[in-house]
Amino acid sequence: MDGRTAGEVQGTAPFRGRHRSTALRKALVTAFVATGAFFLTLALTEDATRTWPWTASLVSGGVALIVQYLRDFEQRFETVDRRLAEIRAAAELFSRVDGSVLRSEEVTRLFLGYTKVREQGGDIVQAFAERELRRLARTLEGLGGGSMDASGENHEWLIDLTDCVKMTLDATSTSVDREFWSSGPGQRYLAAQEKAVKRRGVAIRRLFVVREPDEVTPELTALCEGHRRHGIEARIAVRSLMESHTRVDDFIVFDGELCFETMPDLQSAPDGTRLRAEPEHVDDRVSQFTELWAAAEFVPEP
Repeated sequence: MDGRTAGEVQGTAPFRGRHRSTALRKALVTAFVATGAFFLTLALTEDATRTWPWTASLVSGGVALIVQYLRDFEQRFETVDRRLAEIRAAAELFSRVDGSVLRSEEVTRLFLGYTKVREQGGDIVQAFAERELRRLARTLEGLGGGSMDASGENHEWLIDLTDCVKMTLDATSTSVDREFWSSGPGQRYLAAQEKAVKRRGVAIRRLFVVREPDEVTPELTALCEGHRRHGIEARIAVRSLMESHTRVDDFIVFDGELCFETMPDLQSAPDGTRLRAEPEHVDDRVSQFTELWAAAEFVPEP
């Protein structure tokens, strides 16, 4: 043995095979051109010594060989140029990442993890990884553009945003999501809010919105009291008692910068989720919540 590992031997085997195949191709093409030139010159001249046929054969074969090497050089040069362009693009990407608020080490982990999956993962693993990467790309593109949508209620967004919020969380809650609070995602959401309040000092306000006073039931009051026990300020807004009876949708404003909205279907059931980061839209939601909060009723302590 020459001291090389099995991986090194396997890695060099394909290269040797390609090199031998290329050399054989060059030899065959050169021989074909040289032979053709020899017989063609022999047929067109009356040189008894066959000097011209041999000369034409050698020159043509040499030219054919040089042309092949020049062609290979051009292809390799194009490959190198393409690789350099990819390296420049990657360098520019990482430079932009280093200058952004994103943690560059996390981006590096993403690239390295995806590369490892591509090298070692099976077909189903690679397909799943590519699907997740496309989903992440769509998310980042949407956030960069100021708006993005998802079908159905995206509870993962809701909980992840609650884990990220640093200062304030203002939310409305209509009759559409009353059953949500007793569900598994609802309990996880409440736990995430309680952690945000107690560990990071986040101020959370929730406004339960109803149409008429008779909808302020003991169950709704108990729900508000439960939120208060989690450190959340809670009030009830009765639309018919307000000066403005405009429709109120479910929305949450995180840190006054990002708005999480639930889009209802024709039956007013949650049908989609939208994130909005445009400053003008977020400011409108902040103003709307402030007005509703000021007009709402306090829920007394139990």
